[in-house]
This record gives sequence, structure tokens and C-alpha cells, in this order.
Amino acid sequence: MVIPTPYGEFNTRVFETAQGHPYLALIKGDVASDGPVLARLHSECLTGDVLGSLRCDCGVQLRTALRRVAAEGRGVVLYLTGQEGRGIGLVNKLRAYVEQDFGADTVDANLRLGLPADRRDYADAAHVLGAIGVRAVRLMSNNPAKAEGLRANGIKVEAMAAIPTSAHHRNAGYLSTKANRMGHVAPTGDELAELPEAPVDVSRLLGDIEPRDDRPYVVLSYAQTVDGRLAERAGDKVSHALRAASDAVLVGAETVERDDPRLTVRLVAGASPLRVVLDPDLGTTPAARVFADDAATTVYTAAGADGERAAALRASGVGVREMPNGPDGLDLGAVLKDLRAEGVRSVLVEGGAGVIGAALAAGVVDRLVVAMAPSLGAGSAAVDMGRATEELRLTNRCAYIAGEDVILAWDVQKP
Repeated sequence: MVIPTPYGEFNTRVFETAQGHPYLALIKGDVASDGPVLARLHSECLTGDVLGSLRCDCGVQLRTALRRVAAEGRGVVLYLTGQEGRGIGLVNKLRAYVEQDFGADTVDANLRLGLPADRRDYADAAHVLGAIGVRAVRLMSNNPAKAEGLRANGIKVEAMAAIPTSAHHRNAGYLSTKANRMGHVAPTGDELAELPEAPVDVSRLLGDIEPRDDRPYVVLSYAQTVDGRLAERAGDKVSHALRAASDAVLVGAETVERDDPRLTVRLVAGASPLRVVLDPDLGTTPAARVFADDAATTVYTAAGADGERAAALRASGVGVREMPNGPDGLDLGAVLKDLRAEGVRSVLVEGGAGVIGAALAAGVVDRLVVAMAPSLGAGSAAVDMGRATEELRLTNRCAYIAGEDVILAWDVQKP
């Protein structure tokens, strides 16, 4: 049986364990021939794999594994049902989430429920690999227990390659617990040259993400030349890692019109945030890439904007929400309050200059991240403070070197 995917076609075989759990083998190329096979044992995770939950990195790891096997042209991704929540099942995993919301890490949450931290066994997975002719693997995993389980059941693990993922602020504790309490290796990806390099750690650049009751934590990020002009930052892994760590990325309509950005995460392994566009006149072309279906998008517009265009955008799956006007366009405070009510905890503001200045003038920026490009520019000023009349102090500085750029970050201290 062949299953076509965004990563290509996979020959698929299904095996049922003695416990009644189907294991799905997604196979690319001749895996029964000599030589170790690129392989991934992926434990079922409905919340991460299907719903895209940001509490874990499972969905990102699954997509990365499928992409790498497809790129190599030979390998197998073995999807292990019955291993939800490290083997405790979906209902118990959700119960454990409640314990985590009260402060427990993912290990202690299970223990509080009288369950083991990890109930999984990999004997059946090894038997399935053997049944499709695999005798040796290059295992894509951060979990040494998977390699031990395969070796104990006759499968040779010639190399173990960690799968790099870019942390989101909602799963940083989960990743830390896996490394510190469960022995998972750091996701460097060094063992397989064809895997992506280690993800950029932007946690220090972002600072302590603490949303308020009335608005999200706001990070303002832009690139400028040495003389303070806006600089091009497309294709920057740091900016993509910042997006991957955030719930939403926000820009103005002028940025969409000028740059036609996608605002997705592509250069690091991570989840794309909600894309937010401030468009008072609702004049953004429906063909803009920010409306493509590779991530969710919400447009904030003024009351009474083009009703037909709003209806067309909604019909295509784009959210359209009306907001009151403020001194410099849409009322940014009202936009942020609405986003917080929708569950958004962190927003990355990427521009353009008018939105940057309005956010600073409104006093809603918690963290400032500036990439300094080694050039002198001739474009527009990076920051237009507009109505701001009081000096903003910057504290808790962090510096980061990314190639030729110097990236600086500070907390923004309100007057």
C-alpha cells in the first residue's frame, strides 16, 4: 500500500502487536538491502502529531523524520500506536497535563498519578523492523532507551542521531525534563551530517516570558544597519527561531505589501506561530503569502472595512477581527487584549517601522531584540517613536553573535 504525503510517497505496512496495537511502517526505498537504514521509532502523540500541541516537540520530530527519510530515499519511520504519553494512554496523559499545570514536571506528573515515568517497550518495534528486513539502523532519536530496546532485541544501532527542534516557550520545561531527568541527549544532530545543525537557542534573547492578564508578553524584533536604518533580515535562522518560540508574530500591512513575507518557521525545526496582520483598511491583496494555509492568520482591521473582502478572507480560513482606532492606526492595546483573550501568551512584533514605533510609544513592549548588520544603510529609519515623549530605559542586556551580525536584547523598562 502506498501513502502519498507532502514529503513524497511511502510504501506502508501495518503490523498488530499482541496487545492489539497497530504499528505503521512508512518505508522509503529498499530497506532490506545491506547497510544500516535511516530509521525513526515514533511514539504515538495525538496532541502533538495531529493537533500540533506546543506542549511537546513530537509533531516537529515526526515531520523532520519523514522529511529526512524522503530526502535520503531509503529509510523507515515506524509509528508506534499504544505509546501515547510514554505509554500511559491518552486519558492519563491529559490527567498528567493537569498536574503539570499545577507545577509538576512531566516525570513527577506521572508519578503523582501512580504511573511510571515511561512505560514504553521497544521489543515489538524491533520485531517489526526485522519483519521488513531491517537488521541495522541509524536511529533518529534523542532517547537512548530506544537504542537500548532495539539492541536488546537483535537490531544493530550503528549510529544514533538526535533530532534537533527549536524550543517554544511552552515546551522548554518539557525538553529540559527529558534531558535532565530522562537521559535524553541534547539535540545536536552531529552524528548524521545530513540532519539539520543544532537549533539556535534564543531563550536568553527572549528573556523571561511572563504574559499579563490583559495582554501577551511582547517582544519587538528588527534588524538595522549601524546607522539605524532598517536592514534586510530574510533567511535569518535566529529570526525563525524567535518565531518558533512565540505564540504569534505581528506585522503591519505595509510590511506585507512591501516584502510579501510568509512569517512561517522554515530554517529551524519548529512550529509556525499565529500570523497577525494589522490592516486598518483591509487593503492587503488576498494573494499575499501571509494568507497561505501553511499557518493560521488573523487580520485586525478597522470597523466598517470592506465587508466583501472580509467575507472572502473568512471563507478562505483567515480570521478577520474589527478593532477601534488609536492615535497611530489601530488601537494596539485593544489588539493585544483580544489576542490574550484568545490564549496568546507571547507576541513577536517584526515591523514595519510604523508598527515598531507605535508599540514602543504605547508602552507595550517587554523585550527588545535588535540585530545589527555590518553595513551603512540608505533606507528608512528603523524606529519612529511617533508620540513617545519619555525616554525608555533598556536593562538586562544580552548579546549574541550570528555570523557577521551582532544581536542585542534588553528588557524594556517603562518610565
